[in-house]
Amino acid sequence: MQEKRRNKRTELISKLVLKRLDGSGVEEVGIEVTDVSKTGVGFTANKALEIGAVYESYLTIWTKEVLHAFVEIVRIEKTGNLYTYGGIFIGMPEMDAARIETYQTVEDETNK
Repeated sequence: MQEKRRNKRTELISKLVLKRLDGSGVEEVGIEVTDVSKTGVGFTANKALEIGAVYESYLTIWTKEVLHAFVEIVRIEKTGNLYTYGGIFIGMPEMDAARIETYQTVEDETNK
């Protein structure tokens, strides 16, 4: 399979809480983050979300800080009762994207 990602992805054990923004109601969905980059996030959930929908998210990173961002769902795969998603960040502040990139750099140097 050809890699289509523009930025390096890093595994991150964290939780993400999503709230849909299109006015169809506010429902919080707990998910498990599988990887994150400065431009997007991969995660799993046992709840069906819609491709193209934008969700408000609160991502808890390794420093225990919470990054507030909007995520647009761009990829969905279903395996049994579990959904795997790919989302891109919309309007993430550059400072928050730089935090993710800095962590990736530190991880790369640590793992050499």
